[in-house]
Amino acid sequence: MAKESMKAREVKRAKLIAKYADKRTKFIEEGNYDLLQTLPRNSSPIRYHNRCKLTGRPKGYMRQFGISRIQFREMASKGLIPGVRKASW
Repeated sequence: MAKESMKAREVKRAKLIAKYADKRTKFIEEGNYDLLQTLPRNSSPIRYHNRCKLTGRPKGYMRQFGISRIQFREMASKGLIPGVRKASW
């Protein structure tokens, strides 16, 4: 499990990204990079990192499901993910 502070930090970043998205695109289109520098650092979408919705794990994230590879394997084995089965041949 990730620390709660790390999960909260990512939520805060997501809110800042949404808040400043219009200003950011406007400044970029105008080529006004001086004003772009005045925006908060965490409002840049590049600083956002995907995390597992269940555990908050930052690595091994599967975009299609929104969870980490470890949680995916456990849930798939238990049959909790529709349409996913363990491979056997």
